[in-house]
Amino acid sequence: MKSGLDDVLAAGIQAGAAPGAVAIVVNRDGVLWQGAAGERAAGSGVEMTTDTVGAIFSMTKAITGAAAMQLVEQGKLDLDAPAGKVCPWLHEVQVLDGFADSGEPRLRAPRSPVTLRNLLTHTSGFTYELWNANEARWKETTGALSLFTLENKALQTPLAFDPGTRWEYGTGIDWAGKMVEAVSGMTLGEYFAKFLTGPLGMSDTAFTHSPSMLERASAVHTRLPDGSLQTMELPPPENPEFEMGGGGLHGTMSDYGKFIRMILNDGELDGVRVLKPETVATMCENHIGDLRVQNLKTVAPPFSNDAEFFPGQPKSWGLTFQINETAADTGRPAGTLMWAGLANSFFWIDRSNGVGGAYLSQILPFADEKSMALFFDIERTVYHSLA
Repeated sequence: MKSGLDDVLAAGIQAGAAPGAVAIVVNRDGVLWQGAAGERAAGSGVEMTTDTVGAIFSMTKAITGAAAMQLVEQGKLDLDAPAGKVCPWLHEVQVLDGFADSGEPRLRAPRSPVTLRNLLTHTSGFTYELWNANEARWKETTGALSLFTLENKALQTPLAFDPGTRWEYGTGIDWAGKMVEAVSGMTLGEYFAKFLTGPLGMSDTAFTHSPSMLERASAVHTRLPDGSLQTMELPPPENPEFEMGGGGLHGTMSDYGKFIRMILNDGELDGVRVLKPETVATMCENHIGDLRVQNLKTVAPPFSNDAEFFPGQPKSWGLTFQINETAADTGRPAGTLMWAGLANSFFWIDRSNGVGGAYLSQILPFADEKSMALFFDIERTVYHSLA
């Protein structure tokens, strides 16, 4: 497996999947393989290494979900109580029912309250401006802040639909992070360090780079229309007021491998338990019933292509992972968990076979054909070696 994965990763970078990438494959007992290829910044000559730090964006969601579920275990949060009991603004949120002829947004009260389960499963009605044209239009019409300002008001967007009636990807897990902060009395980063990333030994995962992390950070790149890649600047927000539970962490794939191993081991890693086995089992179940994950149609092409993993195959959602309802051609069986980050980072967790992995490249737009294909080639290589 190891030499095969080294070859696959090197060939993918040589073929232009990304300037550089790092990946890891783990099982319940430890690391099966870890590799890196290419450069941290295109043309820099600085090698990508296995301890390279990158923005993991929405791979943050699973960590925030685990934190919320710790508090559910303790009775401090309730999956099905109105979330407005914890974050009062959620009592006030309204549904965007389109726009009047004058262009004014039409708003109404939701038919049911938003719950933590809704927030963790993307059935709350909160969406992203990158993939929801109505939200993008609402922000343009009202002058509302972009989420990436990290100002609290940026989270105060209307719902696109009544809670529980649809699946659509969005900012629900940022609100779940707000709930964690409200009941713990800590910032999300403080909570993670004390109760989750700290105990798991994820010392290179944080919302803000330590000096050591900054020294090992990869640049972010954009793929141009001709297929070439160039570095780009993502300036930090001017007045950040919250830590983004839906996408704000930076980290290494070594660290994310520890999180994956914790899920594979039913909430425990190397003798340290952070979740009960029954909690992890619950997180890995379908929580959206007959609803299914849908293709994300981009309204912001510089940041995302249209995105769907395994098109044509049914996918549900747990707390807080996508779940394949059928086996996939990569070798993953039904019930496998996965998700991704905006700059083309990806992970999968196969509890049936006790294996999983994570991959980091730092390029936009999301769902880049070449980078995503390299991740799936790594996965295929793993399952071929297990066969």
